[in-house]
Amino acid sequence: MVRISRMAIALVVGTAGMGARNALVAQTPTPAATVTEWSPQDRPVLDVRRAPGAIAIDGSLDDPGWVGAARATGFSENFPDIRAAPPVESEVLVTYDDRNLYLGFVAYDEPGQIRTRISDRDQMWQDDYFGILLDTYGDASWAYFLFANPSGVQGDSRFAEAAGEDDGFDIVFQSEGRITDDGYVVEMEIPFESLRFPDRAEQEWRATFWRTRPRGSRDTYTWAATTRGEQCFLCQFGTLRGIQGVRSGGALELFPAVTASTTGELADGGDPDGGFGDYDEDAQASLGLRYAFPAGLTAEATLNPDFSQVESDVAQVDANTTFALFFPERRPFFQEGSDLFETYFSTVYTRQINDPTVAGKLIGRMGRTSLAYLGARDDNTPILLPFEEKSFVDQTGPSVSNILRARQTYGENSYIGGLLTDRRFEDGGGSGTNWGVDGVQRFLGDWRLEYQLLGSHTVEPDEAGPTGDLGDETFDDGEYTSIFDGESFGGFAQYTSLEHTGRRWFSDIDYWTTSPTYRSDNGFETQNDYRRLIVFQELNFYPERDWLDQFTIDVRAERNWTYDMGDRKGDYINPTIELSLKGQTFIEAGYTWEREQFQDIDFGGLRTWSLFARTNASDFMQGGFYTEGGREISRNSDPPILGDAYYLELFGTMKPHSRLTLEPSWIYSRLDETDGGEEIFGGWIARVRGTFSLTRQLFVRLVLQYDDFDAQFNVEPLLTLKLNPFTLFYVGSNQVFHEFEPPDDELTAVERQYFAKFQYLFRY
Repeated sequence: MVRISRMAIALVVGTAGMGARNALVAQTPTPAATVTEWSPQDRPVLDVRRAPGAIAIDGSLDDPGWVGAARATGFSENFPDIRAAPPVESEVLVTYDDRNLYLGFVAYDEPGQIRTRISDRDQMWQDDYFGILLDTYGDASWAYFLFANPSGVQGDSRFAEAAGEDDGFDIVFQSEGRITDDGYVVEMEIPFESLRFPDRAEQEWRATFWRTRPRGSRDTYTWAATTRGEQCFLCQFGTLRGIQGVRSGGALELFPAVTASTTGELADGGDPDGGFGDYDEDAQASLGLRYAFPAGLTAEATLNPDFSQVESDVAQVDANTTFALFFPERRPFFQEGSDLFETYFSTVYTRQINDPTVAGKLIGRMGRTSLAYLGARDDNTPILLPFEEKSFVDQTGPSVSNILRARQTYGENSYIGGLLTDRRFEDGGGSGTNWGVDGVQRFLGDWRLEYQLLGSHTVEPDEAGPTGDLGDETFDDGEYTSIFDGESFGGFAQYTSLEHTGRRWFSDIDYWTTSPTYRSDNGFETQNDYRRLIVFQELNFYPERDWLDQFTIDVRAERNWTYDMGDRKGDYINPTIELSLKGQTFIEAGYTWEREQFQDIDFGGLRTWSLFARTNASDFMQGGFYTEGGREISRNSDPPILGDAYYLELFGTMKPHSRLTLEPSWIYSRLDETDGGEEIFGGWIARVRGTFSLTRQLFVRLVLQYDDFDAQFNVEPLLTLKLNPFTLFYVGSNQVFHEFEPPDDELTAVERQYFAKFQYLFRY
């Protein structure tokens, strides 16, 4: 679902906008193929005027409010070519009133070639789509990405130069689209109360318009032309000016919700014939509230929130890892301001706040200064303890977390920030605190220095609790015990990176360090006690071939030591070749030479090959695979040994109907003893997610997943009515079946859950 990949950002593969063909507001644009004089627009400026009349969002640009609207034209091709005249014309109309920003997009094209479907929001990224990239503060630190496909299905995210793209971000806006005789039209209404921008008489926003047109290549066109090799993507935007007398926020938003569920499981988990015990029934009400002050401060709180998920996390193979697995944050409460908490080390991972009774946030953006606060009381607190070669994960009782963040931007795409996090356990005492600074310094145009320095102070609870399973293990050369026993210690972590971004050459040199006593209770740090040097070099070529868009060669080399430099933990070198072909097909092949020391055993001769391919050439079916094989350490063997590994992952998306989407996937993983020895482990995970969209707001979804490693089968039906990201109703179920050992080797229901939730957004 990547819209702008890391490579595309590094090369500044830009954005696109389109306008509306309407006799009332626009003359017919000259097709790009007949333009005699054309040149790319660098940082264009658009003067926006107030709408002279009303505008209805219906996909037609014939309302009186569109008369005299500012018009963005002269789009540039962004990919596969760069700064060239696109093969089709695009145009965007822009106007506003006291409450909303209005955008009218017109994309000229052959109607029969347009890709679109009816789906849930944020599920349209493989379609044609058009939208705006909007930096309301003009400091090139972050921007809204707001799009819609020709059916009016919305997609939104937020992009920050420091953190990348956050596809879990949502705001409330309206959109409608329709296919016309010569392309498609999208009409969009964005309430000012949904945006955050400075409190001043006249706004001056950095922006560009982006059109994606998936055909032979994944073509993209932009209003503001981009340049390959430009390090700062947001710095290349154009400017929207002239919007006067409008204010950000100013509305009180309430999110009352009611949740009900009933859950049952086998009375005896080991006896498939024992039947279900009593069902546990639960119903609760919750309240969320948010207020955006015009001065740039947003306050948000939630009381007794329901943070349960309506769909299980996608299964991951953990048969041969000793570190905790990462799962992305999807809960809406944590989306506002999440870009501010992103740093190079994962010092803030909001899923560490698991089951809060109350939580609150303050997000302030005043000019080039940003402040953020997050606090919560958690009833059931996750524990993640990092060690040199493994993680420990469990859960304990209640805790209170407080997180404070400040960031000051300066220049273009440079900033300095400070961070303070603190978590305190209520049972048995104990706390974990982190503090530090981070930043980016851009210099000499193509170069940037990234850095982060962190300290930690840990006071363990005085009762072992769930850590009792760690027994007599120690860390820091035996200085401390791994279990909770009231010990107190401090730690240190640092990251430094020097990067160069050019049209053909990308270079990145990183140096990471964490002491054996460094921890991040509110973050997701799975390992400590290391020093790591990484050198990455990449060369890009853009041959003019009718079958090839881009050819890339890159090499990643890595060396690891323990923090005290006493042990060299491993060496790694990985050359890779990448091909971007016509037909939206991508192929990557690599080979790895590696040596690693694990549990005091030196494993040399680790060799791994890999091959990845994906294609979106067909509107009906997209998909691909990833496979790798070679010599790998069996980390959970006692003692660890070398094995022959093989991994295969297949994934795809099928659209047999404009309203039906099927997303199958299959993962197979196996590790055998070397030279034809016995199987160490092997298994597979099959999953299919099917969604039928009755309308853009009403969906039926079914997830089926079988995990051969755990002999478990999940069935998850769900009916959802979603009027906007914050007004929704859903009812669903999660059925869990287990395949017991013979003689009871049939799938047997071991857990059933039925649930319903209703939440409504009130704006005052």
